[in-house]
Amino acid sequence: MGLGGCILLIAVGAILTFATDWDMQGVNLDLVGVIFMIVGLIGVATFSSIARRRRVVVPPATPVVDDTRPRTRDGYSDGYGV
Repeated sequence: MGLGGCILLIAVGAILTFATDWDMQGVNLDLVGVIFMIVGLIGVATFSSIARRRRVVVPPATPVVDDTRPRTRDGYSDGYGV
């Protein structure tokens, strides 16, 4: 279950707990909503810890600068004589 599924569980649980007044015999919808929200929060915490471990920081490669050619200024090679 991804992050979207966890957020969906939290939203459905909040709707069942706070926005409905249905009465079902043998089922407490407030408790079901609270359970959905807790499972969603556990899923978000698990997903974020796994995503943090999965993120690998690779240091950028250092560019190699070739400074072996001699630099001469003749007035034409730098674009002014064209």
